[in-house]
Amino acid sequence: MPTPSVPPTPSVPSAPTTSATPATPSAPEATPPVVPSPSVPDGDARRILALTSLGVFIVFLDTTIVNVAFDTISTSFDAGITRLVWVLNAYTLVFAAFLIPAGQLADTYGRKRLFQIGLVGFALSSALCGLAPGLGVLIAARAAQGVFGAIIVPASLALLLPAFPLERRATAISTWGAMAAVATAIGPTLGALLIEYTTWRWVFLLNVPVCLLTAAWGARLLTETRGSRNGGLPDPLGVAMSAVAPALLSFAVIYGPRLGWDDPRVLATAAAGVLLIPVLIRRSRHAARPALDLSLFRIRNFQASNVATLVFSVAFFAVLLSSLLFLQNVWHYSVLKSALAVSPSALVTALVAPLAGRLAERFGYRPVFVIGALFYAAGAAALALRTGASPHWATHWLPTLVLNGIGVGLALSTLNSAAAKALPPERFGVGTAINNSFRQLGALLGVSVFVAVLGTPTSATILGDYHRVWWVLAVIPVISAVTYLATHREPEATG
Repeated sequence: MPTPSVPPTPSVPSAPTTSATPATPSAPEATPPVVPSPSVPDGDARRILALTSLGVFIVFLDTTIVNVAFDTISTSFDAGITRLVWVLNAYTLVFAAFLIPAGQLADTYGRKRLFQIGLVGFALSSALCGLAPGLGVLIAARAAQGVFGAIIVPASLALLLPAFPLERRATAISTWGAMAAVATAIGPTLGALLIEYTTWRWVFLLNVPVCLLTAAWGARLLTETRGSRNGGLPDPLGVAMSAVAPALLSFAVIYGPRLGWDDPRVLATAAAGVLLIPVLIRRSRHAARPALDLSLFRIRNFQASNVATLVFSVAFFAVLLSSLLFLQNVWHYSVLKSALAVSPSALVTALVAPLAGRLAERFGYRPVFVIGALFYAAGAAALALRTGASPHWATHWLPTLVLNGIGVGLALSTLNSAAAKALPPERFGVGTAINNSFRQLGALLGVSVFVAVLGTPTSATILGDYHRVWWVLAVIPVISAVTYLATHREPEATG
């Protein structure tokens, strides 16, 4: 029995190159960097954490919430899969492509300003999605959501970091990062509930009041901060290349399994994306205000955290997608029931993530991440060992959800904290964007790994095919743990 034609959760195809360069605001006057003291009152710091976590929750929720709406959108617009796939892909591709330019803009023009613009823009584009009269408008609005989502994420963490002293920062970042992981995991469940009791349009319209209320709260609570670079937009051509290169590579990764790796479109986009990277690096070395700050990649712990984020995210997103499809295809759960069946993992993650920050502050980042990666590997292995053709959710499936939830809560939260800890304060925005770009690339690779390893199962082979997928995915977190142990220097991270 082949898998259904629902496109993968974190999928992402090609962003329009014409919108790769954000509109150029007037250059701000040269001023010293505004970096607030970490001695923000505890009450305000907690409110800033809640505010920025809410912003990132909405953004990552929309990477997965639309998946379960695919069939109802198809019926509403009477459209085929070749067009409908862009409803799912446009958001994540544009989001991934614009993260680094958006982080650069936040550091240059102000993190509060960009955060507010992102929230209002996300609300308006979500409203357009929910009210879209046709598929073309819906796809364009989804791409706009991706742009504004990319603005929110790096600005939100860059606003959060200065609100906490160094010794409490890991816990704050772990909580912030947990919201992204929980949103990604709970998206299908919330989407299924909305579709069950309302219509697919509320999957998008729900964002509007949440974003506007968050923006109003931020206007009162937040203080403007920016990086140390003075005046002017980062190199516009470099910004364009830093958006287009990952978009081209993402297209090739997504469509390679579908069109064939020898398809001219796949080969051309992959080659163009690869060739743009050295061009971007060369331009960033010589531009007066480079789009990509190459000095960040010389920070060993920042490098180590990004590589581990990439590798671990492959397993995280692939396990989430494979679990949902297994429950529907093998155990024959409905969309709503399968979404509810995986939701306990997100709840465990939400409980564990703040603890991960406190553990990292006490024992260091490496042991906490490694333990989390091993928990996640154990969860994937348990799926392969204990899951059979007959449904046994409470005794066979639920324990794997607990293992996976603990693993995500410890691992991804710790990596977010470690990457941020390695950054200089004036580069919080772009550094955060780079780290999240590695996470999104891991999501894309995870989908491709799942599709490639699963193949085209039949009713006779489908159980064994899923078991094979989960064994492969159990190995990947172990690789991330070994890599992190070999590359991360604990003294710098624990400071």
